[in-house]
Amino acid sequence: MQLHISPSLRHITVLPAKGFRELCKVKIGSRRLSYRMVFYSLLFITFLLRFVFVLTAVDAIDGENKCSSIVNENEIVFEQVPEVIYQVLEEDTNPNEEEIGPQTLQEFVAEMKSELPDAKTFAIKLKTMVTFLEERTRTAKIQEYLYRHVASSSIPKQLHCLTLRLANEHSTNANARLQLPSAELVPALVDNSFFHFVLASDNVLAASVVASSLVQNSLQPEKVVLHVITDRKTYAPMQAWFSLHPLVPAIIEVKALHQFDWFAKGKVPVLEAMEKDQKVRAQFRGGSSAIVANNTEKPKVIAAKLQALSPKYNSLMNHIRINLPEMFPSLNKVVFLDDDIVIQTDLAPLWDIDMNGKVNGAVETCRGEDIYVMSKRFKSYLNFSHPLIASNFDPNECAWAYGMNIFDLEQWRNTNISQTYYYWIEENLKSDLSLWQLGTLPPGLIAFRGHVHTINPFWHMLGLGYQDNTTVGDVEAAGVIHFNGRAKPWLDIAFPQLRPLWTKYLNFSDRFIKNCHIRAS
Repeated sequence: MQLHISPSLRHITVLPAKGFRELCKVKIGSRRLSYRMVFYSLLFITFLLRFVFVLTAVDAIDGENKCSSIVNENEIVFEQVPEVIYQVLEEDTNPNEEEIGPQTLQEFVAEMKSELPDAKTFAIKLKTMVTFLEERTRTAKIQEYLYRHVASSSIPKQLHCLTLRLANEHSTNANARLQLPSAELVPALVDNSFFHFVLASDNVLAASVVASSLVQNSLQPEKVVLHVITDRKTYAPMQAWFSLHPLVPAIIEVKALHQFDWFAKGKVPVLEAMEKDQKVRAQFRGGSSAIVANNTEKPKVIAAKLQALSPKYNSLMNHIRINLPEMFPSLNKVVFLDDDIVIQTDLAPLWDIDMNGKVNGAVETCRGEDIYVMSKRFKSYLNFSHPLIASNFDPNECAWAYGMNIFDLEQWRNTNISQTYYYWIEENLKSDLSLWQLGTLPPGLIAFRGHVHTINPFWHMLGLGYQDNTTVGDVEAAGVIHFNGRAKPWLDIAFPQLRPLWTKYLNFSDRFIKNCHIRAS
C-alpha cells in the first residue's frame, strides 16, 4: 500500500501494492493550510502505520509458531529412551534384596528428583522397586488363597453344633426317627407321575434350604418328591431334621448310600476311583504348607493345588450323580440338585421340556451377558497340552454346568455314559491327575459329550459363590441360583448382598437354629 500527498496538500491518494489505483480524495475548501488539516493528516498517517505494524507482527508470530512446531516434532522424534535402560530391565539378575529402595511411586519420584541419577541408576532403582512390589503382591495373593481355602474347607462351628444336636435328638426322641416317607406314601417314590428331585448332601442346613425353597415355590407341592441322599455319618441328623420339620404336602425321602442295594453288592467303580484318587492326590499334591512355601509357581497354580485339598473333591456326594440310573431303576426322569442352590420358581415346567433324545438337560456356560461366568469351554477345564486330551476333544466346544440338571434316566440306560466316565477317571489317575482341573465336571463334560440338551439360562444362574458382579435384581429374576465357588452362603466369607437370598428360607426362631447361634448375617 502506498500513500501519496500532492504538493498543495489538496489531494491524498492511497494506492494498492498491486498497481490498482484506488483514489481517495480529500477536498480542501481553502487553499490555505490550517493546523487542523495537518493534525488530521498526521492522525490518519499514524493509524495506517499502526495497522501495517499489526499485520506484520501477526505474520511474524504465525511463522514462529510453525517453526516451533516443526522443532518440537523433531525433538519428540529424537527424544527416545536410552538403550541402557532396556539393558538393565532385560537382565536376568535380580536386584539386591538388601537394598529395597523406594516402595511406592511417590517415594520413587521424590528420590529421583532429589538425586537426579543417570539413566542406568534410574533403571536399576526402577527395577528394584517393581520387583519388590511384584513379590509383595504375589505373597498377598497366596495368603488370600490360603485363607479362603481354610475358610471354605473348615466346618463352621454353627453347622457342627447343628449336626451334633440333631444326632442327639435322633437318639433320644422317637419323633426324630420317623420313617421317611410314611408307609402310605412309599409307592410315590417310584411313581413317574410325580416330579422327582434328587439332592445329595452331607450338609443338613444346606439341604434344608434347598428343600424349603423347592416346596415353597412349587405350584403343586403335593406332586413333589424329594429324594435326599446322604452318607452314613450324616444320616441320623438328616433324618432327624426332616422328621421334625416336615414339608407337607411334599414327600421327602431320606436315604443313606449304604442303604442302596447296588452300593452294598459287588464293586462300586466310583469308590475304587476315589480311593486311588486319594492316594495319588496325597503323593502328588502335598500339604498346604508345602504348597504355599513354593516360591516358583504362580499364585493361580498354588490356588488350584490348594483347591485340590478341599474335602468336597474327596466326598462321595460329589460323584454320586453318575450312578443315578442304578440308584433309581424305576424312575424315568429326575432333576438333580446341588446343595448350594436356591430355587425361586416352580420347577414343574422342566418336565415339559422335550429333550430330543438327549440325556442331560443343562445350561450352557459359553455364552451370556456375564463374560466372567458365561465364557467356559472345554479348554477352561481340560488340559489340552496333554496329547491324550488334545487328540480327542475340541478346546472350543461349549461347556455346561452341574447344579441343576434334568436327567432322562430311561435314555441314559441305553448309553455308555457311566462307563465312559469311569474310563476317563482311570486315565486321569494314570496321568497323575494331569488331564483336567479338579472336580467332577471335567469327566462329566467328557462322559455326557453328545448327550446334552441345552435349556434356558433362566433355570440356572451360576457364579454366586466366587464373584459378586451380578446385580441383586438379576439374581432375583432367575429361576434357580447357584452359589458355586468358595463363598458359600452358610460361610462368613459369603457375599453379604447375596446371602439374604439364601437365609430367607431359614426359620431363625427354630430351637435348633437358635441354640447353635445360626444368624442371618
